[in-house]
Amino acid sequence: MFATLAGKALVPVGLAVTGFMVVCCLVLYSVIRDDLHRGEIVHATNLADTILKSTRYAMHKSDRETLATIIRNVGEQKGVDHVRIFNKKGIVTFSAKSGEINRHVDKKAEGCIVCHKGDVPVTNLGTMEQARTFRKPDGMDVMAITAPIYNDPDCASAACHVHLPSQKILGTLDIGLSRAELERSLTMLRIQMIIFTLMILILTVSGVTALLRRNVFLPIQRLRNYVELSSKKTDIIAPPPHLPHDLEIIATSYFNVKMNTSDRKQSSEDSGNDFKKGK
Repeated sequence: MFATLAGKALVPVGLAVTGFMVVCCLVLYSVIRDDLHRGEIVHATNLADTILKSTRYAMHKSDRETLATIIRNVGEQKGVDHVRIFNKKGIVTFSAKSGEINRHVDKKAEGCIVCHKGDVPVTNLGTMEQARTFRKPDGMDVMAITAPIYNDPDCASAACHVHLPSQKILGTLDIGLSRAELERSLTMLRIQMIIFTLMILILTVSGVTALLRRNVFLPIQRLRNYVELSSKKTDIIAPPPHLPHDLEIIATSYFNVKMNTSDRKQSSEDSGNDFKKGK
């Protein structure tokens, strides 16, 4: 294939188009994946803020039953893996899963070490720093948000609370969302991009092949046939019409060379005949 002009022209084009499309699709997929991941974090953060605002009144009234009901109802929503609130000692006080209540959370665990890596816990984290992803033993990927519950002035001044105003953090809300839907979307995106890349590749190579065949390969083939036929016959054959300009120049030059050779040959023969007659 590489020995022919068609192979030398089409193979590099196909490889260049394939490489370009693969690089573009990888970059585009990376951008879309990162954007979806950021959107997932923002969604989880907004959900955590909604839960905190919804439970604030129950916390002010020390209504543990209402607070537990809110946590349990949120945890029953589709796509929610876990919802729990633990106090500053790391003990789970409310959870959508009853088996987690009163369980102690290791401060060195993922999601806790971000704030507790130093001697003094960090009290303020950015949106992206609150997020973490991990895989459960059953293989499900989870994206979790850890949102601190701050000791606002109305909390410290409530009659039912004993929190000092100097205490900045009362506890932490931990909510985890399943990434199954996101992974499913990314899988579909990969399949669609692969199909799109193959379609673009086929269309591009087919279009380039058709154009080269019409404008280059067929005229070259006509020129080749003309040269081969003209070399086998003694008669002068006119160049094929409607060739591209460059090929027409080549065909005309070959025709002129053939004509000059024929004229010289004819002159040589005439001179020989005259010489014989003179004897």
